[in-house]
Amino acid sequence: MADSRPEIPPESGIVAIPLPTPFAVGRVNCYLIDDDPLTLVDPGPRSVAALDELESALAARGRALEDVGLILVTHQHLDHSGMAGALAERTGAELACLAPLADMLVDVEASLAADDDYQVGVMLRNGVPEETALTLRDITASFRRFAAPARATRRLADGDVVSLGSGRTLRTIHVPGHSPTDTIFLDEGWRIAIAGDHLIARISSNPVIHRPIAGPVDPAHRVPVLATYLDSLRRTRALDLSLVVSGHGRPIDDHRALIDQRIAHHETRKEEIAELITRQPRTAHAIAREIWGDIALREAFLTLSEVLGHTDLLVAEGRVREHEEGGVAVFSPA
Repeated sequence: MADSRPEIPPESGIVAIPLPTPFAVGRVNCYLIDDDPLTLVDPGPRSVAALDELESALAARGRALEDVGLILVTHQHLDHSGMAGALAERTGAELACLAPLADMLVDVEASLAADDDYQVGVMLRNGVPEETALTLRDITASFRRFAAPARATRRLADGDVVSLGSGRTLRTIHVPGHSPTDTIFLDEGWRIAIAGDHLIARISSNPVIHRPIAGPVDPAHRVPVLATYLDSLRRTRALDLSLVVSGHGRPIDDHRALIDQRIAHHETRKEEIAELITRQPRTAHAIAREIWGDIALREAFLTLSEVLGHTDLLVAEGRVREHEEGGVAVFSPA
């Protein structure tokens, strides 16, 4: 049977270059846009392996790194942004990204350290054992070597348009949720959305709790990441698109059907968590252990983020309340 998976039209000038990463998610898609200037979107993590493969892919198309004149970054995670600064410095290319992301990249080491401290605070407040939280922080800190400081030469805002020489326009759409800085670059002529990790075909993007980009930084007052992500998905659903190309895996040719599946999944998970809380008040980490078992220890922060995203929805609906017991948050029926 022929492979019917959607592909990027070659005539669009957009090419996916999958690059290796050190992360469990696997390869990240860097996108080459063959235009003036030659453009890269999400150049991957800072690593010799990723750089070598990027150079080889460009050479196979008769191009070199020094031909790149514009680098765009969809969001703050290192598998997408880590190499941006080093490439911009080497090539002299313009680096453009959402303004809050530009602020983070200037001193990426300090930014990542602050993120780690905030996440440890969230874990401790929500029942994750201290030893587990500190071990995860050490593991996360070990990945900082895959990032380099970067100075964006263009700071983007929601709705800004990046114009390329052929007349191609890339509209900036801020879609927070998976991270606070998630950005879609919409090729308006081809109706192709370069979406980073906002929407992925093979896995549901995690709405991960991050240090807020504005307002107080307090583990007791989180941004409701899942509610934010669902709002962004609905905004994306309304777009007239022929294709969504993601940070990982294959393109998506029916974004509305996939978004409907994702929203239904979160509704089901929310009701599962509501039922657990109805049976017995418990911490978010205890809920995660009930659902995922030992995975909730190995992936304590990701599973905690998912649970808290859904408890935020339940609290907003008036069905669950959050209160403190000995400095730890407990969820119980309202």
